[in-house]
Amino acid sequence: MSDTNNSLEPDFPPESEDCPAEESFGFGDDLELNQFDGLPFSSRYYKLLKERKTLPVWKVRSKFEDALVNNQLVIVSGTAKTGRSTQIPQWCAEFCLSAQYQHGMVVCTQTNRQQAVDLALRVADEMDVNIGHEVGYTIPLETCCSSDTVLRYCTDNMLLREMMSDPFLEHYGAIIIDQAHERTVSTDILLGLLKDILLQRPELRVVILTIPPVTDKLLSHYDSVPLVSLEASSPAEAVYSNSGNKDYFFSALRLVLEIHRTKEEGDVVVFFASAEEVHLAHSILQREGTRLGAELGQMVPVVLCPSRSGLLSALTEQPERSRRVFLSTNQGEDMWWATESVNFVIDTGVQKKMVYNPRIRANSEVLRPISQCQADVRKQLSGPTGKCFCLYQEDSQLPAENSPQILESDITPTVLFLKRMEIAGLGQCDFIDRPDPEGLMQALEELDYLAALDDDGNLSEIGIIMSEIPLDPQMAKALLASCEFDCVSEMLTIAAMLSASSCFLEPPAGMSHEAVQCHRKFQHPEGDHFTLINIYNAFKQSQRKQCFTAEKWCQDYFLDHSALKRAEAIRSELTDTLNRIELPISEPSFGTKTNTHNIKRALLAGFFMQIARDVDGSGNYFILTHKHMAQVHSLSSYGAQSHKLGLPEWVVFHEYTLSENNSMRIVSEISPQVYIQMAPLYFFYNLPPSESKDILQDMLDPDGSRKRKDEKQKAITVHSEADSGCAVVPQTYDRCVIQ
Repeated sequence: MSDTNNSLEPDFPPESEDCPAEESFGFGDDLELNQFDGLPFSSRYYKLLKERKTLPVWKVRSKFEDALVNNQLVIVSGTAKTGRSTQIPQWCAEFCLSAQYQHGMVVCTQTNRQQAVDLALRVADEMDVNIGHEVGYTIPLETCCSSDTVLRYCTDNMLLREMMSDPFLEHYGAIIIDQAHERTVSTDILLGLLKDILLQRPELRVVILTIPPVTDKLLSHYDSVPLVSLEASSPAEAVYSNSGNKDYFFSALRLVLEIHRTKEEGDVVVFFASAEEVHLAHSILQREGTRLGAELGQMVPVVLCPSRSGLLSALTEQPERSRRVFLSTNQGEDMWWATESVNFVIDTGVQKKMVYNPRIRANSEVLRPISQCQADVRKQLSGPTGKCFCLYQEDSQLPAENSPQILESDITPTVLFLKRMEIAGLGQCDFIDRPDPEGLMQALEELDYLAALDDDGNLSEIGIIMSEIPLDPQMAKALLASCEFDCVSEMLTIAAMLSASSCFLEPPAGMSHEAVQCHRKFQHPEGDHFTLINIYNAFKQSQRKQCFTAEKWCQDYFLDHSALKRAEAIRSELTDTLNRIELPISEPSFGTKTNTHNIKRALLAGFFMQIARDVDGSGNYFILTHKHMAQVHSLSSYGAQSHKLGLPEWVVFHEYTLSENNSMRIVSEISPQVYIQMAPLYFFYNLPPSESKDILQDMLDPDGSRKRKDEKQKAITVHSEADSGCAVVPQTYDRCVIQ
């Protein structure tokens, strides 16, 4: 390295063929000390250092460090398995150390929680320090850091949360935005806000890690910033399909079995369109694997979705005489830095994404092709000696890059956050791709209905408190309302259960009836929100019993133990948040008539925009805000017991999805009188006209309703008399109005 940057790297003596690595680095009589903790390096450090120097990113180390010294912002472009996510943060830590951390520490963002944990573990190992000390991580509901932490991995949404208390991120001297090509909402907001933060903090360094197709867009967005390009490994031999990929799922499974029968060495990775397909493929391959001959060796299917824990061990632990078949989704291209065993890639070429429609406040699941940059990355995962089977035609027109999530998501939480940042003194967020104006207007309208904005369009006091609560604005408002209605304990449980993944397990084949019977024991006659409280309370009770474990209890009742544990952690975090902002938490009183009434009032305070009425008594629900028809989801307690109790006429629902037969999830019964009481009048009067609105209007203003009916009847009489030839003298002001 050049003399101008002599503080960034320890001055190691050169290696030679005659001199082992341990001796060449002073491993022996004169032990070299780790600059981060002051202790002698271990032998493992030198072993890993030798491996690190073979990574493509090491070829540009000097160029990167020069760029970092002389520029505020650096873009590094390179595909997976180049070492960018492990090495660049370490070099940034050395840069901050050279300034004695007077400008702050280093943070590196990831788009999924497990990737942040696994990278932190690996980097702590490479730096020869303890995880949680010099290197740590912060993910939702879990922090592994200390006052000694100089390099921290975290999810992009957690760094945004930090900006609530540290708007200019003054705790950091270097910020690394990894996986910028994923274009998540949080990453895009960070990229937009950092442009303003850099102007306020000239000592700050920002490094953006991305892949080539997105590089040009970033370069034009930031203007004349240095680009460090990493040399990509040669792609695998690509084998394309001659036909379309309509039957991609079973084609991929057949191909896995064919590869296994060839006895060629190497693991297989299959990219499916969704997590549901991954789990279905896992069960099918497990069943088919038992029918294969012992002479072929064992085939081990491994679910490898980004949210799954234990990814690092799943990638690195190789069972003897077995072939692992990794089953992943469209979010899994960046997980392969830890393994070299993959020799076959099967790319279905499609992905399922949820796209938000602001007009009807609903998501719909769409199947669409992957981007060209995803396809290119997948071809490189097995290296030049492997094969990539593309289950689509070679001349298929794939979009160049991933569609930014900010253009396809509900941005109401984003707008609430940016309004909070305006208070903190940050300027406008300079988006790479600006949100859709219709979505932006809908977000502002929703925040206005929730009383989060004042008359000038700035955050109100309620809005400021809502922004402190790590929930979507509607649920945050419902939780705030529960403080007024003395049902905070119950609303905390509902919010936690809805924030975690579904607690209902897919039953094994032939066990569907047993699962339904078990789930029915928790059903509450008032609706699904109350059923969730029943399940959570029963889970907590199972933890206190000595006769069996909570895991066994969940298994017996076909419930997901990990989802319930996550709900428990979310509930604890929300409780801490309410205590921090000094909001009262009432004692639980679930089951009383008053408590039930209050829970519904609190729910309606946040979810008054999500009301539906059964128009014919058979489960055809009319949604008042956008006049769509919907059904109750089959997993709802109402769906399971409707034949016994009948369906309620008026309901509040948590979620409406177009792709699942226009279904409403998490549905509870309400009374229209309570709805009128809780919905803001200015929202109510903006509802589109409908029979359901007329019914509510009659309840709200019975005298006015009778007057309107009399006028309507009078008009009908006038028209009928005119048609029959009777002499009618119309009122003169009616004529004037017409003229």
